[in-house]
Parts: sequence; structure tokens; C-alpha cells
Amino acid sequence: MRDYNLVFSVIPMPLSEFELIQKYFKRARGNGIVLGVGDDAAIIDCPTGMQQVITVDTLVEGTHFSIDADPESLGHKTLAVNLSDLAAMGATPAWITLALTLPAVDEGWLQAFSQGLLGLAQRWNVSLIGGDTTRGPLSITLQAGGWVKAGQALRRDGAGKGDLIYVTGCLGDAGLALMVEQQEYRPDPGYGDYLAQRLHRPEPRVNEGLALSGIASAAIDISDGLIADLGHILSASVMGATIHSDRIPHSAALQSYIDSTGDVTLAMLAGEDYELCVTVPESTQAEFEQRLPNACWIGVVEADAGLRCVDAQGDKIEYSRGGYDHFCETQ
Repeated sequence: MRDYNLVFSVIPMPLSEFELIQKYFKRARGNGIVLGVGDDAAIIDCPTGMQQVITVDTLVEGTHFSIDADPESLGHKTLAVNLSDLAAMGATPAWITLALTLPAVDEGWLQAFSQGLLGLAQRWNVSLIGGDTTRGPLSITLQAGGWVKAGQALRRDGAGKGDLIYVTGCLGDAGLALMVEQQEYRPDPGYGDYLAQRLHRPEPRVNEGLALSGIASAAIDISDGLIADLGHILSASVMGATIHSDRIPHSAALQSYIDSTGDVTLAMLAGEDYELCVTVPESTQAEFEQRLPNACWIGVVEADAGLRCVDAQGDKIEYSRGGYDHFCETQ
């Protein structure tokens, strides 16, 4: 009788929804979180004298990121754009929820994505408290919440005549990085990594937002471009403004682009820099500049409606469009 040696190979089974959550997204909680991931809903204690600030963003493959996007950077950016919204409100970030739609369970992708997301969350003491996972085309929806002292949140409708307009850092880098990725511009090799970092791993200006308490009249994060986002403040505040194009800060990488092309529009029109645009009354200007010494003054709020841009000689500059709009077919 002939003997047969049978060898059984173990075929790994795909993770279930609950195993996926347990393995990649369940973490210790803190910062007022009574009950987090693992139940039907989360429970949060609201600190005495505080108000809750909530924001949500959705990122869709093919619209907000490419199919070959680095998952760790994508995880970082998914959270960073929400923290930027909280920063613009002057809020301390506290918790997030995540709704993740996946075409399939790719454990390598999930490991890198969760590392980018939760690494940034840990830096800001933010707890993941719940969410949902489903099967379908890749999309990511993240909701973030934080705390602000009652009545102290920064809003878009607080700007007044004579307020000074500041931005917290360089503008136009993310727009230039996108042009590089789309092969519309080839930068000096020394700028490539810097530009990619600015587009894919933006740093939310949380500390700057917290420093604005009691001294700023309005704020917004620059996600759709300076012209568009400052326009939102002016519209909500029923004000106008004049800004000076030569005062808008930009990096050496963007200056190199301007020198080679003559195009000066990116710092005004390009989005995804996630700096803050802030209006400050003259009465608190000195304290503002002490708290945020690196912020740059770019203009002034005026009673006359509309946003006016002038160059170093005081000549008016016309721009043909505002910021990004998902539903505008002419972009």
C-alpha cells in the first residue's frame, strides 16, 4: 500500500469588519472620552464652561488623492485637514470618528494609513472614538471635535473695519507641488521633497489657533486659496478689504517658480496650504505679533464691499477666478 504525505497550506482569511477595527484603529482613549470604539455610540464629557466644536471632511480617490497615493501620508492628511478647521476656530482638538469605505481589505495599506492617522492623533492627544467601515470605492470621511471656552470660538463673521489681515505662513506651495505631480512644472531638484511634504503632509496650525484667543476678530484656514477663503470672512462679516500681493509670504521654491515663469497667482489662488488667515483689531495688534511673531501682515479690512488686490506700486491686480469648487464645471 502506497503512503501519501499530505501537506495542508493555511490560507489566511480576510479580516472581518470588527477585526479590522480592533487591529488597526482601536486605541486607548483620553481627553474627556468616557466610551470610545467598540459600542453603538461614543460618550463624551463636555468640560465645564466649554463648547464643543465639530467639523467633517470627505476625501475621495480620484478627486482628492490619486490611486497610488502613499497611504501613510494620506492618513496624516486626512486628520490634518480637520485639525486645521479646529485651529481656525481656536479650538483644542479632542476626538475623531472615521468612516472608511474600502474596495477590499489590504492589510499593508491599512497598516500604513492607520500609522499616519494615529501618529498625528497621538501628537495632539486626539482619541479615535468611533466610525464605520464598508465595502466600495475608496473614500474616507473623518469627523473631528474639540473644545473652546464658551463664547470664545473664532468665527468668520467677526471682522471689523480697520482690522489688520495676517497669514501664518507661506502660501502657494501645495498648488505648486500639484503642478509638479501633474508634470506641468519641473522644480529645482532641491525643492522636490519640500513641495511634496507641503502637499501631502501639511502641518495643522493648532498652536497658532489656540494663541489667537481673545486677540483675533475672525479666522479661517486656507484650504481653497487665499482669495476664496478671505472672501468667506468678508462675506460673513459684511466687509471688504485690500490686500498687498508683495506682502504675501512665499517660499524659496515658489520664488524660483515665479522667477522662471512670471506667474504670481499661486500664492493668491492655490489651495491646500492649510495656513490660517486672521483678522486682528488694531487694539490687539501688538499682543498678536508677540504671540505669533512669524505671522505676516498682508492687508486691511474696509467698509467698502469687495476684495481688492494691489501690487507694490499700488496698482490694482485682477484675478480671473477664486478657489476650488467641487461643483464648478469651468475649473
